Amino acid sequence: MRAKQRAKFMYGLREQQFAKLFDRANREEGMAGENLMRHLECRLDNVVYRLGLATTRAQARQFVVHQHVTVNGKRLDRPSYEVSAGDVVAIKPGAPIEDLARESTEMAGPTPPWLLADPDGLKGTVNRLPAREDISAPIEERLIVEHYSR
Repeated sequence: MRAKQRAKFMYGLREQQFAKLFDRANREEGMAGENLMRHLECRLDNVVYRLGLATTRAQARQFVVHQHVTVNGKRLDRPSYEVSAGDVVAIKPGAPIEDLARESTEMAGPTPPWLLADPDGLKGTVNRLPAREDISAPIEERLIVEHYSR
């Protein structure tokens, strides 16, 4: 249960959102834990954070909710939107948060290998969907699967 709580807190999800995401991951082919981690990493708010456009996931979520983020040129306001391979995620040109995003990119660490960041253009591209090896989150998805299988 603690692994589940840690994952929920880390990605900023409520219990019902997390349970639905796990149910969806469990119905897909492959290992449920790896599917769950892939779904969590592909959420739009997490991708904005991983690209270094925001300093925290909460800030990235707020950027998305306030419609400062575009995916393939379209404004989105759903942090739960799942990006797919080939999507271009960017800060909307002229957005009031451009200065914050630029500061964030300067402080950001390395970008995960499944993303291609362009800090000068305040955008990034999803090269491919992440594999479990690409996800550095300190979460033991095996324990989450065990918790939900009861």
